[in-house]
Amino acid sequence: MRKPLIAANWKMYKTPKESLAFLSEFLPEVKDHTASEIAIFPTMSSLGYVIEATKGTNVTAGAQTMHWLNEGPYTGQTSPTMLESIGCTRVLLGHSERRIYAHETDDMVNLKLKAALEHDLVPVVCVGETQEKRESGLTEAVLRWQIACALNGIAGSLCSQMVIAYEPVWAIGTGSVATPEQANDAHAIIRREVAVHLGEACASRMRILYGGSVKPDNVASLMTQPEIDGALVGGASLKAKSFAEIVQNASA
Repeated sequence: MRKPLIAANWKMYKTPKESLAFLSEFLPEVKDHTASEIAIFPTMSSLGYVIEATKGTNVTAGAQTMHWLNEGPYTGQTSPTMLESIGCTRVLLGHSERRIYAHETDDMVNLKLKAALEHDLVPVVCVGETQEKRESGLTEAVLRWQIACALNGIAGSLCSQMVIAYEPVWAIGTGSVATPEQANDAHAIIRREVAVHLGEACASRMRILYGGSVKPDNVASLMTQPEIDGALVGGASLKAKSFAEIVQNASA
């Protein structure tokens, strides 16, 4: 059984004070929740505060990105060893906004994935196609390429630590959402490609999340699909009540 993971990506929102205010409201709402894992990916300036505030709870915290090297002359970057040093346990890799605005390539995602696994950080590798690629009938080709690049040189023995998030670029922050069937089909493509590179057993165990305009009123229908193992939530995770409803509705 793949235990669902419901994750919040706060992007470039929330100061440390705002993050702690969120948690003071959110944590009591989900303290008895055991049906799924819960993770929050705050801004780097808030990450240490969120890690401390969630200790001893059923919520974990992760970073939104990282460099693949442990140190070096890379102004503005954060290394995996730095994340380890503050008790970080998870990291997002290859989010489409990082690919678009920070010009991260598939090769960079691969390097980051290898580094995350080496440092026992649970990686959430993001993949997804643009509207143009979908309309051109290239969704499968894009997903297979991104997965093949990300998993290049990765040992199948490490797959239990990995998570993949399917985030169609055309659905991120747009209000558009893939239908449950569209999302499930994309997840099935991803799982088949994982099997090619890491084996059937690994593919069957790996959690694949859906992300893209997930809200309290659509998460339950998405979670009915057999290939969908959770959600990576953007805008709807910024309010404690909304994100708590998503966590609860996902296991309804």
